[in-house]
Amino acid sequence: MTIIPDSLLDKYELIIGLEVHVQLSTASKIFSTDSAGFGGEPNEHISPVSLGLPGTLPKLNEKVVEYAIKMGLATNCAINNHTHFDRKNYFYADLPKGYQTTQDSQPICKLGYIDVKTADHSTRIRINRIHMEDDAGKSMHDQDKFDSLIDLNRAGVPLIEIVSEPDIRSAHEAASYLNEIRKLVRYLDICDGNMEEGSIRCDANISVRLRGASEYGNRCEVKNLNSIRNLQRAIDHEFIRQAQLIEKGEYIEQNTLNFDADTGNTSPLRSKEMANDYRYFPEPDLPPLILDEKYIRDITAGLPELPAKKIDRYITEFGLSEYDAILLSSEKEIAMYFDELITYTAHYKAAANWVIGPLRSYLHEAGIHIADFNIHPKVLAELISLIDSGKLNYSVAAHQVFPELIKDPTRTAEQTATTLQVLIDTADNELGLLIDEVLKNYPDKIREYQNGKKGVLSLFMGDIMKRSKGKINPQTASKLVVEKLEKKT
Repeated sequence: MTIIPDSLLDKYELIIGLEVHVQLSTASKIFSTDSAGFGGEPNEHISPVSLGLPGTLPKLNEKVVEYAIKMGLATNCAINNHTHFDRKNYFYADLPKGYQTTQDSQPICKLGYIDVKTADHSTRIRINRIHMEDDAGKSMHDQDKFDSLIDLNRAGVPLIEIVSEPDIRSAHEAASYLNEIRKLVRYLDICDGNMEEGSIRCDANISVRLRGASEYGNRCEVKNLNSIRNLQRAIDHEFIRQAQLIEKGEYIEQNTLNFDADTGNTSPLRSKEMANDYRYFPEPDLPPLILDEKYIRDITAGLPELPAKKIDRYITEFGLSEYDAILLSSEKEIAMYFDELITYTAHYKAAANWVIGPLRSYLHEAGIHIADFNIHPKVLAELISLIDSGKLNYSVAAHQVFPELIKDPTRTAEQTATTLQVLIDTADNELGLLIDEVLKNYPDKIREYQNGKKGVLSLFMGDIMKRSKGKINPQTASKLVVEKLEKKT
């Protein structure tokens, strides 16, 4: 972890803008019928179109347009009804056409924003644009001792690029913003959000200026950051590097940088390109894209409930804390499980505690996804009901009944608790006899209690719970213990 000196934090301000490339989860590529799936043998998912051979013509994948609009709507963007594609010209070994088909002057989405929460404040990050484009292939420099190898499976895979304004002021804000984007694309089902497989890649434009200054400094672009942690490390490293250069009176070169995850350092790749370096011009092989309002309205109507609205609903309708609401909505499938769970129980706080606590802990420990969790929400609601009715102790439910339900989810919660013999005996006379038996063993501690040392109550309760094997209601037992101790006064 990079530690930024307080002297630099007090004197300088970070200015960050992010360009996030999201690989869309369509079955085929953006301009051809080649598979867009991850994996496959090298150069297996290619065709004359994705290879850019002479005489071939692209045909736009309609799903790409739909997915781009969904992301635009989810990020509060205006949708551009009249748009077109452009050619971005540059030459590289893994770019078979010699240009990228993208959108320059007329992006499909523009002027949106995402609100992100950090530990101590909320920040609105403005989005300049979202545009569609095709991906390049992949150069591999570590597969052969002498040559670089090219895999063009990824060439032509559909992307949207989400370009923020330079509104981000810390590595933590940048991480929160990227996490919100990943959450949104998963809710929308337009991308799996898997950064390790390159489904989301991020370029960070970073500059530093004196606090209070209005002019931006020279920015450096760190390319292809493939994890939130590496994004934070790269930003912190660049902040220190650029601030120290300014301190020495040196000039910051406007470069494109590579980030080395092993060392945590950045190094120049090339001088930072400007728009005129790419010689943009309208794509002659694709007609302009004209979107009617009904098409956009239909997509809007099909949007799922997004995280911000879920959080608001959980707080206002179910009385949950903001912290609980954020945790429950952090993953779409977790939120869906909770939404179904509360159709079977009105104990919303208890339901939230079970999902956030034992359920998520089990998923983490077992290394499985919520889709593979085998306890039906109705059965978990029955378990909550047993606890609420006083028939089952929470600790016993969490540590004994819950694991057994995972082993055999076909049984009801009560059947499992009965088999385990852990249902609480609510007969007060039997409980009273047990309490008397326990108190008889602690005459000295009873005197301490009567002399004001109320903390010894936990000693009595611990022994009572142990002897009953958890088959009593701790609240009822505690009340009876206090009553008996008061009578002895």
